[in-house]
Amino acid sequence: MKTGTTLARLALALIAGVCIGTSAIAQAFPSKPIRIIASTPPGGTIDLVARLLAQHLPAALGQPAVVENKPGAAGNIAAEFVAKAPADGHMLLVTASSHATNINLYSKLAYHPVKDFSPVSQLTSNSFVVAVPAGSPANTLGEFLALAKSKKTDLSYGSAGSGQGNHLGMELLKTMAGFDAVHVPYNGTGPVTLALLAGQIDVAIQSPPGVLPQMKTGRLKILATTGKERSPLIPDVPTVAEAGVPGYELLGWIGLLAPAGTPKEVVDKLQREAKKILGRPEVVSQLHGVSSDVVGSTPQEFSAFLETEIATWAQVIKKSGARAE
Repeated sequence: MKTGTTLARLALALIAGVCIGTSAIAQAFPSKPIRIIASTPPGGTIDLVARLLAQHLPAALGQPAVVENKPGAAGNIAAEFVAKAPADGHMLLVTASSHATNINLYSKLAYHPVKDFSPVSQLTSNSFVVAVPAGSPANTLGEFLALAKSKKTDLSYGSAGSGQGNHLGMELLKTMAGFDAVHVPYNGTGPVTLALLAGQIDVAIQSPPGVLPQMKTGRLKILATTGKERSPLIPDVPTVAEAGVPGYELLGWIGLLAPAGTPKEVVDKLQREAKKILGRPEVVSQLHGVSSDVVGSTPQEFSAFLETEIATWAQVIKKSGARAE
């Protein structure tokens, strides 16, 4: 009995020690500068969101915040870096929807997108547009789909690379609308836009900021947007669902994650402050300028969202045969 009692007391002491240690970390947070790891190079929307957080977090947390860009491998380099960091809230990951697709695109990952992270918040969401060259015979999505289904010509579509959102989004559209087109991968969205302008591909799904200027000058045509609702930037353009493919929706997103095991109090504090930042009128305005909407979900909501995203895109990836390596 004495041995059993002693072991029980030791176990309780260990549990108490862990709880006290976790609580102490949470109470002391932050005790040093916050490092925000962005999964893309400077200049893009992910980088913008990371820098908005870095700009406003110091006033709330009392510590500096710096952005470090670690691009490459569709976000894998940044994710692996943060996954291996100490779980104290001082290193965070700002990344995008590829975080939920990479597990099914890469045969080997050095991290798990759910198990190795503590989700903090889905920060933003954004829709895309379906764009065609100015010389395309299609002026509406319905006309494009009719052309594609007629099989009188071999259609091609461009993407920023195998497994990227505009690749998988087009594969989903092909499946739901019942047409075929050859995938032409490029190294980024910029080259895709150039290929559209040159008429080298027939169609592409792109982020609005990259193609709206060309639409306004008549160099490209935008046939539809991919969200549930029309974009306020181009309210006269219908959604894909409105234009003939009911139920279709493609949304990109940007999220904030911490290493797995980060104390709940720290995660909750980061979520509250991030949501406050996203609610600032000047921040909302900046995000709308890049066609992004504020979300600011709770850690629990973001965790459930990630699981759903992984399951949804796993089916699309399997059907398309997409692989990143």
